Amino acid sequence: MLKLPSSSNATGADISSPKALIENHRRFLGASSSRLKISICRRNAAVSWEAYSSASSSAPIVAEPQGKDAAAAGFEKSVADRLRQGSLTEDGLSYKEKFIVRCYEVGINKTATVETIANLLQSVGFSTDGFATTTTMRKLHLIWVTARMHIEIYKYPAWSDVVEIETWCQSEGRIGTRRDWILKDYATQEVIGRATSKWVMMNQDTRRLEKVSDDVREEYLVFCPREPRLAFPEEKNGSLKKFAKLEDPAQYSRQGLVPRRADLDMNQHVNNVAYISWVLESMPQEIIDTHELETITLDYRRECQHDDVVDSLTSPEPFEDTKLSELNGSNGSAAAAAEGNEDYCQFLHLLRLSGDGLEINRGRTEWRKKQTRYANHSV
Repeated sequence: MLKLPSSSNATGADISSPKALIENHRRFLGASSSRLKISICRRNAAVSWEAYSSASSSAPIVAEPQGKDAAAAGFEKSVADRLRQGSLTEDGLSYKEKFIVRCYEVGINKTATVETIANLLQSVGFSTDGFATTTTMRKLHLIWVTARMHIEIYKYPAWSDVVEIETWCQSEGRIGTRRDWILKDYATQEVIGRATSKWVMMNQDTRRLEKVSDDVREEYLVFCPREPRLAFPEEKNGSLKKFAKLEDPAQYSRQGLVPRRADLDMNQHVNNVAYISWVLESMPQEIIDTHELETITLDYRRECQHDDVVDSLTSPEPFEDTKLSELNGSNGSAAAAAEGNEDYCQFLHLLRLSGDGLEINRGRTEWRKKQTRYANHSV
């Protein structure tokens, strides 16, 4: 047993107490403390610790204290921790959580909406008190903001289905981090979706972007896989695709969209999921009736405030010459098998401020034909 040092370990993470260690791990991975296997000795609060020196070494292995030992060490689990259907994986470097699709999370087809999927990704990605921040970030009022989000949905879960989502973080150059997700049908373990995102650091007070300092990097790298792990390991996958800004005149538009109070998040800007809803507002109704969203990519350019007025613009994107020949419809691809353009279509999107036309974000969506039983909204 190794006694806890007084302040910090080699990674910069605060481990002055077992409780501080768990809180640091929870805030970044979004995990509950119930699977962190720290062995607590009541009298000296010692911790079993695995060496971090090896590149292949795992996160600290922790055995949850019980009863009086737990209370003495400050490890009393909250009601939320006891009810949450989630835990760290065995290596401690990713987190899995299970969700039941509720009646208010489905659309007219009794399947989850893309907004529901995006909310679940956001929920499993962050803890309730730290929003994936580190100790240094909280001291300096630094937060993560989304730069890009890419979601692929191969099969929409239905009302009452159980979805299992795994998430993990890793470094993304010198200016940010990335978070990936894999979605599975818990009953069959079929992969029904994947997602990846890029995040940059912002000062919560000045609203300016900042570089990731070495102190912050050292604090969160301890919770990241030692080797790169990507939800989309394929070359030339859709998450890497760049797309041009949609210019006027757009073929479809919806003007005068205004953020609701419910659209604001804890950092006082419009929640990421609201942008997805705004993008879909300008989609042609005939596509909504006959197709379902398969892939959405959003590049975020600026924040949207509570008093902004937003225009949503959409135009079809022509197929590349080789596009249809590449569609294979497997879980390893975003594309559904398509016999022609009638079964598959794609669009470019732009959200901008109504007054001065400043770009908020640009996006791209891909759509596949709905199953026959859903085409006329019957269930």
